[in-house]
Amino acid sequence: MPAINYKHLLYFWTVAREGSIAAACKELHVTQPAISTQLRKLERQLGEPLFAKSGRGLALTEAGRTAFQYADEIFSLGRELAETLRGRPTGKPMRLTVGITDAFPKLVAYRLLAPALRMEHPVHLVLHDDRPERLFAELSIAELDLVLADAPLPPTTPIRAYNHLLGECGVTFFGTPALAEQFGGDFPRSLDGAPFILPTEGTVLRRSLGQWFDSVEVRPRIVGEVGDSALLKTFGQAGIALFAGPTVIEAEIRRQYRVEAIARVEEIRERFYAISVERRLKHPAVVAISDTARDDVFTRQPRRGSPKDAEAQE
Repeated sequence: MPAINYKHLLYFWTVAREGSIAAACKELHVTQPAISTQLRKLERQLGEPLFAKSGRGLALTEAGRTAFQYADEIFSLGRELAETLRGRPTGKPMRLTVGITDAFPKLVAYRLLAPALRMEHPVHLVLHDDRPERLFAELSIAELDLVLADAPLPPTTPIRAYNHLLGECGVTFFGTPALAEQFGGDFPRSLDGAPFILPTEGTVLRRSLGQWFDSVEVRPRIVGEVGDSALLKTFGQAGIALFAGPTVIEAEIRRQYRVEAIARVEEIRERFYAISVERRLKHPAVVAISDTARDDVFTRQPRRGSPKDAEAQE
């Protein structure tokens, strides 16, 4: 196969990024026939259609999505090369677009993302909160730089992306002071019949909690199932029921939601991933997130022992 014509690739990349040939014409200052011709030439060279009709617009084919991922990385590297050779960063903030799955604890997300906003070079952070499958679809067409998730990318997902484990921790059980006093003694037996709010079906924490309840032979009284992690804690704050959260943010949960930590369970593990189309993380802000997670966030967390002891030390 002859070498790819990068002018053709640029036109294709711009159409895919802008969403239409008309928008790409404005971006590139060329006519619509010129772009259409270049696209046809690129498709003939690659031997695959890159776009398909979708209503009145165009949608990327599977080959088009793959080509777009490569093109995005190629032109990103080109910009990086130009900036490196100039010996200085651009004056504009680096843009970082992150998807956060709805079950991902928002306080953990904040702890992980905060280092990106403290970098010497300014970062413009854009966050999207949605279901995993929708975020992975956006990641596949380069609408997102990164997805934060509480589970690795499923092997059946038809996109090429990589899981980067940021860290893991145990789980702490929480309740309002009244509920903690009522159900905090003789743990875990005290959970038998206790009101409890669970994450929704299909989440990692839901499965882990169910397996652990079976292993210790307790049956809490499930009063609700909530998909959004922040909303679940809000119900817990209102005294509706007990709930569980990551031990790594135990102190923040107690302060923000005015609840007490009842017990820590290391046997239930929560793992947190950064999922990207890059095998090796290169975006400076993403590297800062990964480094801080490894060196700080998940190295300083409460261990086994009474949560009451930790509260007394604060």
